[in-house]
Amino acid sequence: MDVLEQDNPQSIRHVFYRMTDPRLGEPVVKTEKGYVQVQRRIVAMRRDATLPYDWIVDTSRSGIFTNTFLNPTDFIESMLWQYRADPWRSSKWYCEVWVESRSIAGVIEELCEEYAVSLYPCGGFTSLTLAFEASATLNKMAANGKKLMILYIGDWDQSGVIVDKSLEKELRQHLSRRVDLHFERLAITEEQIARYNLPTKPRKETDRRSHHIRATVEAEAMPANILRGLLRKKLDTLLPKGALAKARRESERGQADLQIIAAEAEG
Repeated sequence: MDVLEQDNPQSIRHVFYRMTDPRLGEPVVKTEKGYVQVQRRIVAMRRDATLPYDWIVDTSRSGIFTNTFLNPTDFIESMLWQYRADPWRSSKWYCEVWVESRSIAGVIEELCEEYAVSLYPCGGFTSLTLAFEASATLNKMAANGKKLMILYIGDWDQSGVIVDKSLEKELRQHLSRRVDLHFERLAITEEQIARYNLPTKPRKETDRRSHHIRATVEAEAMPANILRGLLRKKLDTLLPKGALAKARRESERGQADLQIIAAEAEG
């Protein structure tokens, strides 16, 4: 409970890794059995209202909806919140965030929405179709004079250190030769494992890839508040000073104008 009071929302995997910290009085064993133990405890706490439901995120399941409206006024009022002024229009950068898993996406989704940054969960090695479709936006932004920044968050293990290299290769394959693309692994890095004393697991000896990886760390092992802090700090360096606050004010004015239109439509 204390882990989530101090830092929420988090995925169950994030909470699990926090609870396996050997510095705790009674750490959870870092096994599938330990994960199930944490999962069941969280379910019980949510059921008895000890733990707020919105402190846990799960992007692995979602509904499919068809939007309907009572009338044109209802439509305009329902869409007000979608109006956002673009904080990136005065920036020389266009930025996207790619993550290895939906679990990580759920933890940073709200922050990406705040900064109006596109978020792509690639589910391990990205599909060729997803990379191709994403490259169309990158080419468009580059044609408009933007420098491109891809920030990547993924595991530090035999496959995890290859996933981002594969993604970058797939994206570049569909980009114009003149595109200025910067690709950065934001987390997990070897330096971060030491700095934040992240819990590690032995490498799978049956996996012959990435021989330099001796101990593995999943992205969920990094505390969610630290991960969000790293991302926020990086995004702030890409935006002009005050751009986010200015965009918020413009958004509020635009939404107020739309409310007037909705009132006139109702009349």
